[in-house]
Amino acid sequence: MKAAFALMLVLAAGQGFAAELDRMPLEAATADGQKVRLFPNGRWEFVDAAKAAEAQKAAAEYPENKTQPIGAQGGVFGVGRTIMPGDKDYNRGSLNPKLR
Repeated sequence: MKAAFALMLVLAAGQGFAAELDRMPLEAATADGQKVRLFPNGRWEFVDAAKAAEAQKAAAEYPENKTQPIGAQGGVFGVGRTIMPGDKDYNRGSLNPKLR
């Protein structure tokens, strides 16, 4: 019982530490001298706001970055209609009157 509690405590502490690391980016420089922030989850961004905005705009053009927004419904595995929040069909439930 004590060993299980100790294991749960260690796992909880490890997750808290990982979450804290995710908030602390490292600043680094590329081979050509551009300053970037490196995040522990593998993401990176430019320190310079203008370069970061330009990179964000360029990244938005790639098809793999054009995914379904988090709040949308439908579209299983990229197939089918995606319903955005605010649409009349968003979160409408069942069309069966017995289940309404």
